[in-house]
Amino acid sequence: MQFFKDIFYLFFPEVCLTCKSQLLKNENVICLLCRHDFPYTDFTNVENNQLEKQFYGRVQLKEATALFYFHKKGKIQQLIHELKYKNHQEIGSLLGKWLGNDLKESNRFKDIDYIISVPLHPKKIKKRGYNQLTKLGESLSETLQIPYLENKLLKISITDTQTHKGRLARWKNVRNLFESNDISFFENKKVLLIDDVVTTGATLEACSKQLLKSKNCTVSIAVIAYAE
Repeated sequence: MQFFKDIFYLFFPEVCLTCKSQLLKNENVICLLCRHDFPYTDFTNVENNQLEKQFYGRVQLKEATALFYFHKKGKIQQLIHELKYKNHQEIGSLLGKWLGNDLKESNRFKDIDYIISVPLHPKKIKKRGYNQLTKLGESLSETLQIPYLENKLLKISITDTQTHKGRLARWKNVRNLFESNDISFFENKKVLLIDDVVTTGATLEACSKQLLKSKNCTVSIAVIAYAE
């Protein structure tokens, strides 16, 4: 069996999904050079970090973190593009494990009851064929041994892309778009809300406010990347 794997690898080598160089046999999805070159934030271990400060006066969060900084035309942007639009869901699995281990090693983000992802509208999932956050959530769940729930928070209408909108326009675009089909489910629960990239934070703010309608619910946020 290994012989056939070696032959297949010889003619169809796997490549790094950021720099496109050929992966070595001990590398997976992303080469070691790219991994060492990623702009790591260390927010997980820092109270009052840049991401947490972004939500001050907007929504009450327990804590927030991002694995990486997001830079235009940078490697993290390219990696998320591959995950979000090219169906490379193995990226979500890899980063979910990475993020999960980061949270486990921290003194923060303790006693989380459920992991919830920012939802996509069903029509958008059908058009794209998948939700780019599913593998991230499943891998994070497996690493942390915390349930990942996909259908407790819902997006109730389709919006235009947020990419080229300003802060106020983004907030208006999403402020009433999310609902829970069982708001009492989150009573007295600690929820970890996940997403791929945070820029203005409008979407995460709207989702958090919906979850916080539950009595004594607390919300923490963890994302792949933070755009300064």
